Amino acid sequence: MSRRTDQRKAAVFALYQHDLTGQELDVLFEHGAATFTRALAYAVADYAEELDALIERFAKGWTVDRIAPLDKAIMRVALLEITHPDAAPGDQPIPPEGAISEAVELAKEFCGADTPGFVNGILAAVLRDQVARRS
Repeated sequence: MSRRTDQRKAAVFALYQHDLTGQELDVLFEHGAATFTRALAYAVADYAEELDALIERFAKGWTVDRIAPLDKAIMRVALLEITHPDAAPGDQPIPPEGAISEAVELAKEFCGADTPGFVNGILAAVLRDQVARRS
């Protein structure tokens, strides 16, 4: 598994399983998981509380505990790369729009029909907020 997209997907699934089972991330990674996958998942876990607060702030009418664990894992990974590119592994951070696009594609592939729009809406709102704060 060499493509970063695949490595992000592996991190999402490890985080999803961690959320569901409470098991340590170490035991949830696929055999031979890339360093990027592991580092991304651990960084997301380190920032989970802050990332969940962002999700809840921008998910109008939703609390984070009502959001499906897979949807939440997808958004957490993208949000880490959008809000903390320095904490995300790798020498070349993904542009925020790329993080959103990858999250939406994962949601299309693995989640319900309404999830891609929900994920896109929250991530885009966070990005707009960040851009406005920098201006």
